[in-house]
Amino acid sequence: MEERVGEIWHKFITKMADKSYPEAQVRLRDIRKTIGIFFRALGGDGSLVVAQSDANTYTSNRTWLKRIARSEEKVQFAWADENSLRLPEVIDCFADKSLNKDLYLWLSALAATQIKHNDWLVDNQLRTKQALSLFPGLNPHYQRLLAAHLEQRPDISKMSKTEAKAETLIRKALSEPGSVKELPKTKYMPRAVVLWLHPNPPIVKDTSGNDFGESDNQRSDDKQEDATDIGKKQAHRVDNPEEDRGLIAIRMENLFTWGEFANMDRSTDDEDDPDNAKDVARDLDKMAIARNQKASKVQIKFDLDLPAESADDVVLDDGILLPEWDWKRQKLLEDHCRVVLMVAKDETDTKLPQHLKSTAKKLRNQFQAIAPARTWHHGQKDGQEVDLEAYLKYRADTLAGHSNGSDNLYKELNSGARDLSCLLLADLSLSTDTWVNNDSRVIDVVQDSLYLFAESLHATGDRFGIYGFSSRKTDPIRIHAIKGFDESYNANIRGRIAAIKPGYYTRMGAAIRHTTDILKDQVATQQLLLILTDGKPNDLDMYEGRYGIEDTKHAIVAARSLGLKVFCVTIDEKANEYLPNLFGSNGYALVKNVKDLPKSLPMLYARLVN
Repeated sequence: MEERVGEIWHKFITKMADKSYPEAQVRLRDIRKTIGIFFRALGGDGSLVVAQSDANTYTSNRTWLKRIARSEEKVQFAWADENSLRLPEVIDCFADKSLNKDLYLWLSALAATQIKHNDWLVDNQLRTKQALSLFPGLNPHYQRLLAAHLEQRPDISKMSKTEAKAETLIRKALSEPGSVKELPKTKYMPRAVVLWLHPNPPIVKDTSGNDFGESDNQRSDDKQEDATDIGKKQAHRVDNPEEDRGLIAIRMENLFTWGEFANMDRSTDDEDDPDNAKDVARDLDKMAIARNQKASKVQIKFDLDLPAESADDVVLDDGILLPEWDWKRQKLLEDHCRVVLMVAKDETDTKLPQHLKSTAKKLRNQFQAIAPARTWHHGQKDGQEVDLEAYLKYRADTLAGHSNGSDNLYKELNSGARDLSCLLLADLSLSTDTWVNNDSRVIDVVQDSLYLFAESLHATGDRFGIYGFSSRKTDPIRIHAIKGFDESYNANIRGRIAAIKPGYYTRMGAAIRHTTDILKDQVATQQLLLILTDGKPNDLDMYEGRYGIEDTKHAIVAARSLGLKVFCVTIDEKANEYLPNLFGSNGYALVKNVKDLPKSLPMLYARLVN
């Protein structure tokens, strides 16, 4: 009974205190694509993806009703960091749905400006002023938002003198951007300004460095306990807790759950029991890991879900060194990555899979129809046959006394092959091991796509090569040679396609640079680099996020500067968030249904080269 009464009271008081308008709400997921286009059109960083912001604690002076209901303790602000444009999941602060939509666009416009100031008040005023100056069309929308927001601001007459002064200045800053330099100090933060960006946005920390003093090699002789049977664990870093904390000032019966910190660097004998370490790891939902210079007698090995080396491909060379683009320093890091060429270990002659034979036959017929026709070239100095028309004309001119001594009396049949070379680069990362349905994985679909692609191009006579790639940090980036340009497509090549399997991660920039070097050496007037992938660039180090995007973009720009045509085919549903920045709006194609990829890939190629 008490619980029921409490539930009714909570719903009642929350509804009374709530000043939102759910019926007019606009969700980020419904407007994400529009925001992305709008943000980039206003000059926003094209490498940023549109993402949901987290709710942050914000302490302002609330009404007694809101304090009872504990509402507005957390607020979702908007801000931009080096990887994302962060926006609220839902905006429902206005009764008019069009105003809520305009607020999303306005916050995106503020984030697109190039103002960076350490003061929240000054920063947002300068951003507002610049946005309205550069894009006058936004002014009517801003004025509507401003009028609606000012109506929702707290009543100055019910505030203390200091708080009233601060609120007056905020209203002035909103109406006359750039007119207010600072606010008086008050007990509470001012009421949240929904037309401005985050007052104190979270700082993105660089996680590329090694936070654990010793390397894996330095600890290779320690006892290692296998804990892969406990499943994959989520982890985050915390400060190392002090060992001497004094007395516990709480009753132990009040502790109902495990603490979130697991001391993985054990320094006392009673903590060096491997079974105890596994038990703690198993019970924790999330692991917090801190730096500790003390060596551990027990290591726990977790499941990394990586392929076994015993089933790996054969390395053909010692590798070559390639540069990588560091966008933070705006510098090309020379000899930063090592690329190794590999080939299938147990390649055997393989027939085309039975389930692809019908489709392959149709594609071959289609591609033979679009191949350039074989044509006779007349009046040649040398050729396969005598050109009768040229010879008769020559004899007639000679008998008439008008001979010019021409010896162009032959004709030659040209094959009609296009002056074209295409290199297909396939992403063979860990993510291709995911299942599409009950019968096949992504890697199986990629495999079928390579079969049909090769069958189609073999029918046209176009020169082509096929390579796959995956990576483990900067060393090595694995390039799998499936078909070279000088190799004929045959049962042995099909055997290499049959042997492909999921590899490691997706350091795409290095793979593009290496295949660019291969493709540019092909003698052809048209050179196409076709990239097949299922996700964005990533790796175990700092390559995840903005770093990988910028390096890949730099490699693509370099390839195009050499005259290569670069095009991407992807099955990633989120591709529209980052591929326009990498390849341009016309430089990629999204195959929404993964199962359609094998048929779609050859047809996309046909459209690109015809």
